[in-house]
Amino acid sequence: MNKSPYKVIKSRYITEKSGMLQGLKNSESNACIKRCKSPKYVFLVENTANKIEIAKAIEQIYQEKKIKVKSVNTIRMKPKKRRVRGRVGFTSGFKKAIVTLEPGDELDDQV
Repeated sequence: MNKSPYKVIKSRYITEKSGMLQGLKNSESNACIKRCKSPKYVFLVENTANKIEIAKAIEQIYQEKKIKVKSVNTIRMKPKKRRVRGRVGFTSGFKKAIVTLEPGDELDDQV
């Protein structure tokens, strides 16, 4: 079953930590960090998507830039308990993917 790449990848996940992951390839502060030449980007993905589907979807979405995915790591975030005005509720859980690209590849930097 072929899924649309835009159904697999929901959106780009931009936080302070994901911005730090993107900036590792330009960092010169530490000898270990200097070796990190592959850029990493974080995306929100469909809960049922696997790593192969995520890699193919990223390559299809950014095919005009000829992006090649080196690896994909996925993390499932559980819902958290929240209280609002005495009522107990839950935030929604989601799945995020950390996508490592080949050295030299780059997405548009909007961070």
